[in-house]
Amino acid sequence: MSLPRIAYREEWLAARRELLTEEKELTRRRDALSVERRNLPMVEVEKDYVFAGPDGPVGLADMFDGRRQLVLYHFMFDPSWEDGCMSCTAGTDELSPGFLDHLHTRDTSYALVSRAPLEKLERWKAKRGWDIPWYSSFGTDFNYDFGVTVDESMGQGTYNYRTAAEWEEVGQPFGDQPFEAPGRSCFLTVDGRVFHTYSQYGRGLEMTGGSYYFLDLTPLGRQEEWEEPKGRAESARAARPDFAT
Repeated sequence: MSLPRIAYREEWLAARRELLTEEKELTRRRDALSVERRNLPMVEVEKDYVFAGPDGPVGLADMFDGRRQLVLYHFMFDPSWEDGCMSCTAGTDELSPGFLDHLHTRDTSYALVSRAPLEKLERWKAKRGWDIPWYSSFGTDFNYDFGVTVDESMGQGTYNYRTAAEWEEVGQPFGDQPFEAPGRSCFLTVDGRVFHTYSQYGRGLEMTGGSYYFLDLTPLGRQEEWEEPKGRAESARAARPDFAT
């Protein structure tokens, strides 16, 4: 097992201060990216999606629950599955009532959307003990339109803004279609109109933090196979954020 090199406090402090310079630059760059994100144009959602909710059918505007902003997590749950995606489940497990309260304080609602029928979502939600709004997009185009159900026969053949050919070029070919993929989308309501402002997919979902970002602070890191330096973890895991091991 490879561990950090042992040093005297003075040497560690010098190295830490050097790293701090890079961390501050990353923070400034992240702030600048956030400005660019907020300056993106927005697109009105004109399609009248109807979702199934625990209290009956709802539209996208209803999910705002009276607030100006909405963050939707595209939770992977294929209609044929009996259980929800374990990686999406692990991320949702980390959401606390305080997290939701803080978003609500800043006029922002949070909800989950999946393609599986509502009864499956309700069963999984109860099993996990969650109290987060969760809606079914079953029978609608919503998942296809927002790039989280990939099915070229339905006119949706991209993920994370890349086509199947572009994924092939980087050595990550699509598997069998259709397939579910994770994502997060943000919406804004203005004078009764709903606008799509942002979506992120893949590893972009990590940027909101969670256990991964805390593990990134530690010497053993995420303890996954792809990380450097090699040999740091006694039992390196595959890069699957389900925290099953």
